[in-house]
Amino acid sequence: MSERGLCPRNRGGRYTRLRLALSAVSLTRNRFACGRGGYPRPSGVGAPPSEKGSGMRELDRVAELIVRAERPVVFTGAGVSTESGIPDFRSPGGIWGRFDPDEFTYQNFIGTEEGRRKYWQLGRQLYAVVRNARPNAAHYAIAELHRLGKLDCCITQNIDNLHQKAGLPPEKVIELHGNATRARCLTCERPYSRDEIQEWLESGVSIPACTSCAGIIKPNTILFGEAMPARETLEAESRAKSSDLFVVVGSSLVVSPAAMMPLHAKRAGAKLVIVNLAETPHDPYADVLIQDKAGPVMAEIVNRVKSRLAGSRSVP
Repeated sequence: MSERGLCPRNRGGRYTRLRLALSAVSLTRNRFACGRGGYPRPSGVGAPPSEKGSGMRELDRVAELIVRAERPVVFTGAGVSTESGIPDFRSPGGIWGRFDPDEFTYQNFIGTEEGRRKYWQLGRQLYAVVRNARPNAAHYAIAELHRLGKLDCCITQNIDNLHQKAGLPPEKVIELHGNATRARCLTCERPYSRDEIQEWLESGVSIPACTSCAGIIKPNTILFGEAMPARETLEAESRAKSSDLFVVVGSSLVVSPAAMMPLHAKRAGAKLVIVNLAETPHDPYADVLIQDKAGPVMAEIVNRVKSRLAGSRSVP
């Protein structure tokens, strides 16, 4: 199916905005909506129902989709990291609201000492936050899906290593934008831990250089203007296309090519679930749309998955 052939399920008038009412699990009540923020509102959108049960039914539906799925894939973005205290880059008030991203391009980093100096000045501050961050309820819920046998893989835009800290095996995590806990020399490929580089920076080194060949050391993250990692991108696309359920958690879905992953899955016939505080351009294509915080929502969904799995195993 072509991208133009993707038909939002709202077109038949069945899609309605929902209010997630989960006082029992201390979730903020938010409307499930489409149409604000400049994204097109499909026709036939009705008024939000007032009964509390609607939000609960959405959680039940996602849980049931996960239980029935054979190849469920979870896709995570900055909204998951921010719940662990890591600042967002692109949202209003984020990092690029205080710094000029044009000064932190791959070309500047490779081409000039001043570019590297500026990068490491910012990197020293940011890595201290990343290193001290701890997984939140969303990370633990996704790791629990793996333990339950209900996770093919987790594709992530995040660079903070928190999925692994939460117990998800590294081979289950596809990192589209790299990993901030590692670095390497671009000349001899010698690997470095980011903790080691941080020690150098805190001791007064302004531009780290390889101790073996004096080459440029670069963190294993993708900078502006740098090519996406080919192996990870192709693997993510393949997993998305082979999935039967694709769950987006905490992503605005505006950064390409990562933002295309849900559409790859949808074109191939997968059900699409989007859990995000704000609207995304792909909301019209979602089979289930939940506009709320990632951690509480994912924790409650996984609780419901566990209950269903336990019930099915107890049936003779």
